[in-house]
Amino acid sequence: MTSPLPSGEPLPQPLPNPPASVAMFLVATIDPGGQSAVREVLGSLAGLVRSVGFPRPDGGLGCVAGIGSRAWSRVVGGPRPAELHPFRELAGPRHHAPATPGDLFFHLRAARTDLCFTLAAELLRRLRGAVTVRDETQAFSSVDSRNLLGFVDGTENPVGPAAADAALVGDEDPAFRGGAYALVQKYLHDVDAWEALAVEAQEKIIGRTKLTNLELDAPGSHKDVNTVLGPDGAERRILRSAMPFGRPGHGEFGTYFVAYARTPEIPETMLRKMFLGGPGAGPDPLLDYSRAVTGHLFFVPPAAFLQALPGG
Repeated sequence: MTSPLPSGEPLPQPLPNPPASVAMFLVATIDPGGQSAVREVLGSLAGLVRSVGFPRPDGGLGCVAGIGSRAWSRVVGGPRPAELHPFRELAGPRHHAPATPGDLFFHLRAARTDLCFTLAAELLRRLRGAVTVRDETQAFSSVDSRNLLGFVDGTENPVGPAAADAALVGDEDPAFRGGAYALVQKYLHDVDAWEALAVEAQEKIIGRTKLTNLELDAPGSHKDVNTVLGPDGAERRILRSAMPFGRPGHGEFGTYFVAYARTPEIPETMLRKMFLGGPGAGPDPLLDYSRAVTGHLFFVPPAAFLQALPGG
């Protein structure tokens, strides 16, 4: 497939590909009467990012903003993205994917921690009294793009036109071309139990070798369960952004996972296979060591869409 955005189409927000060295993730709910302040902040977001990042041109500062289903009518009104809906909780016989409160999502990233911090502080200053922060997670890029379980993350991420095709809405929803759906989850790892496993057992669970990141023939592995095929047998892709976070002094080790996709149906199919299982696959064996603690679905509008929001 070609890119869903021919020349002249609205530019998308700058989705992270590959992930930056540092990231901060903010999820908030909108307080009563807060929608006017939210519209103002979203409409001025691109300019704010430029202002904070301008003195540090090598810092690579960027920010993606998403709006949840329950907040769409309050913040935007009018037509809504065709597939935007609340995150669908999944309760399997062994594993649970919770749905947690969230109207707004900000994915900040940069090469330097201070840039993310400065931008987040200014965003929240402007939103003070208008939103309640539900989650604030500072994440980082680990050694050799590895997660805190020691395996490389994001190996199969598409690049170039293939990334745009996977992540951005096209002709299927013309009013929202250039937007993307963001499925967001936060996972906590039982690192002690994981490290008690032999490396060969870990590799069988992940479906890749730990040292060299080579793909293994491992039916039922995490890699296998997370592969979704279309009617033509071709793999259906998403743009993954998974970054480690943690607080060693609190015994907290985790992965913040964001799936950017032109349709939420693809990552939702992955989650159903992971948490509920299905014919010949799942549930995901990695979930015996990684527990989902949040769950959200947002729509990331094109950049110009945000700039055109009314002031309220």
